[in-house]
Amino acid sequence: MEASVDEFMKYRSPLVSRYASKEMAYNFSDRKKFTTWRKLWIYLAKAEKDLGLPITDAQLSEMEAHVEDIDFARAAEEERKLRHDVMAHVHTFAHCCPTAAPIIHLGATSCYVGDNTDLIMLRDGFDILLPKLARVIDRLANFAEKYADLPTLGFTHYQPAQLTTVGKRACLWLQDLVMDMRNLQRARDDLRFRGVKGTTGTQASFLQLFQGDHDKVEELDKMVTEMAGFKKSYLVTGQTYSRKVDIDSLSVLASLGSTVHKICTDIRLLANQKEIEEPFEKEQIGSSAMPYKRNPMRAERCCSLARHLMALVSDPLQTASVQWLERTLDDSANRRISLPESFLTADIILSTLQNITEGLVVYPKVIERHIRHELPFMATENIIMAMVKAGGNRQECHEKIRVLSQQAAAVVKQDGGDNDLLDRVQADPYFTPILHQLDALLDPTTFTGRAPQQVARFLSEEVKPVLEPYNSKMDVKIELEL
Repeated sequence: MEASVDEFMKYRSPLVSRYASKEMAYNFSDRKKFTTWRKLWIYLAKAEKDLGLPITDAQLSEMEAHVEDIDFARAAEEERKLRHDVMAHVHTFAHCCPTAAPIIHLGATSCYVGDNTDLIMLRDGFDILLPKLARVIDRLANFAEKYADLPTLGFTHYQPAQLTTVGKRACLWLQDLVMDMRNLQRARDDLRFRGVKGTTGTQASFLQLFQGDHDKVEELDKMVTEMAGFKKSYLVTGQTYSRKVDIDSLSVLASLGSTVHKICTDIRLLANQKEIEEPFEKEQIGSSAMPYKRNPMRAERCCSLARHLMALVSDPLQTASVQWLERTLDDSANRRISLPESFLTADIILSTLQNITEGLVVYPKVIERHIRHELPFMATENIIMAMVKAGGNRQECHEKIRVLSQQAAAVVKQDGGDNDLLDRVQADPYFTPILHQLDALLDPTTFTGRAPQQVARFLSEEVKPVLEPYNSKMDVKIELEL
């Protein structure tokens, strides 16, 4: 749906207007929020009726018939008058349900609909994210398997180090993503329902409704919890569920943001080396001034949004720390922003990362050239060992190699030339006994250790089991659109 002209006269969050998926945007929409409030009022009324309160089938039918037809204009007008969002929607619902009006919200407090709806949105948000994360892991696992044997320069301190393989490096990314998968699943499974607890969490209003029958109050809580799709509710709450639940949920998303930032930073660094590139569309423009450029804009977007995602966890940390006694309302405005934005941002970076991992381009010849440039230095220990086996003196050989290496390094660093260490070794009569072995000594595959075997075992033992619950959801491809 195109935005109306009026929409461009006010700020629109780019999280929704530019980036987020339709399902995540809907999950935190007013439509989802307020229809869920109405469903919660129906669950409460049904359970109260089943437990003996004088509520009729006609009242329930009337409420069920009006779950979706919300008069948002009326609700806004009611809120302007009442300065209370929940009561505004109670009155709006009651207007279209006159028969049920006396029993809507019976015994409940605002947090019955507010907090329980938030928990439903958190749960459903995780259910949207988990298959997306699984698809990213799947695409990256395919990439790791394909390039498990392709040698590449390793880097420590961002300086050339011992060789690894392209697939093994991808497994370092995968390992963090698999940890995130487990963290998100745990946070999702740990969520409970606030349930039916009353104004300060004591259930006093419901105990009065049921004339002191504690068993009925507990059964009411259990019934509503199950109708909302939760297995358990929190046994104790204040007016709200503990805001540490929000910390737990947003912490795992912030941790995911850290992972994605690291992966996409690595891709950006490798793009600079022209070893790996993200997908680049046929008509995509990299720079308005430099037409030759192929900027890693998807990875840059992920890093940009991941920083926002990591920063958002400070909100629930501070909110939980300042909730006085049974609750204060200074949590509300903050949570309206931090909870949706965390899930929207996580949704965006996972969709973008899936698009990247589905089209990563590898340039083996460039990688090979970089290896050839550095490998002679790395092979010096192998050359020394071969000379010792051929009858040479280890210390004498070490000194020869040291001098030749310094000379070759000077050519590279001072003259801007190519690494000519091998030419110097071949020209020195001292190394004649091993010249026939040089090709074998410089075979890059002999420098990657057990990297290919590690890839195979890691994908089999760590990645495959995590993906199995999502096998039926793997076929979705991501086409990025603004």
